[in-house]
Amino acid sequence: MDSSTVPDWCFAPDCHHQGRPWCRSTKICIYLSLEAVNSPTTDRIWGALPSILYRRPDTAAGRKEMTLEHGPAVRRRKLGTELRVLRTRAGLTSTEAARLVGWHQSKVSRIETGSSGVKPADVRLLLDTYDVRDPELRELLLALAGGGDGSGRQNWWHAYRGVLPPTYRDFISLESQASGMRTLETSVVPGLLQTPEYARAVTRAACEGLADDKLDALVEVRLARQDVLRGDPPLELNAVLDEAVLRRAVGGPEVMARQLERLCEAAVLPQVRLRVMPFTAGAHIGVTGPFVIFSFSNTSDLDVVVLDHLTSSLYLERKEDLQAYVEAFNALQIHALSPEESLDYIAGIAAGA
Repeated sequence: MDSSTVPDWCFAPDCHHQGRPWCRSTKICIYLSLEAVNSPTTDRIWGALPSILYRRPDTAAGRKEMTLEHGPAVRRRKLGTELRVLRTRAGLTSTEAARLVGWHQSKVSRIETGSSGVKPADVRLLLDTYDVRDPELRELLLALAGGGDGSGRQNWWHAYRGVLPPTYRDFISLESQASGMRTLETSVVPGLLQTPEYARAVTRAACEGLADDKLDALVEVRLARQDVLRGDPPLELNAVLDEAVLRRAVGGPEVMARQLERLCEAAVLPQVRLRVMPFTAGAHIGVTGPFVIFSFSNTSDLDVVVLDHLTSSLYLERKEDLQAYVEAFNALQIHALSPEESLDYIAGIAAGA
């Protein structure tokens, strides 16, 4: 082969092996000369490798695995997009930026396209190079890269890696970094507002047969997540609750009574806004299912929609998807009771609970 260029097979749109439209080699070793590495086609190989190495069959198991890998990829792509915007604002090309930090241009390209992970130290170096001084923006981008704030609190969920699926870890990561959260709940109380007893009952029902120690760990995680409402600044939670959430007797009458009391306490917090969608409102756009919209301050395009399913989560980041869900949430707020009416409504249900 010509060692001065990247081989053509690296860019094949598909791989056929023994009659199957996909294949996966357990080991791939590519030898390229320095001339090939520095060739204009180098970035294409980095873009092609993920599809070569991680192509999966179009089966239920394959689709599930790809979905599980999608969450972390959202953060990488969003971080890369923001870094590209900042580089452009600094008036630098990717080649110029790479030269200033002592890297090859392909590394900058891979970071900006989200095709590879990036260390917090590298993000810090790029931010310094782009003269980004906004402390909140720097902290957010470092968090997206997996860097904490020095307190050890930023990535507290890593201690539970053994019991948390990847999509849940990624959800918590986004939640911890977001400035705002808009959510529609049609079945259960939002996790950030659940009491310990309610959280245990919901987790036990959702994960039948779960060992007690793992159940305890998941409940601990659910409660630890609530610290974002007590942060400085706190996460702003805007939730629309279907009346079914308030009527479903999760854990029994006593557990539900305490949960309704907790909702009344939360409803008066300045960082929490609750609205109830009563049964009398009839059919509404939210009947299609619950969703979460995470918002981030001081960024150009980091908002994301999360749709939670039984075995996985779907992350939507396209502008048209975001706009559709923001419009849907705005419509839900119009048809739901006002925060003041909702508080009275919850209190009324609690009085008869």
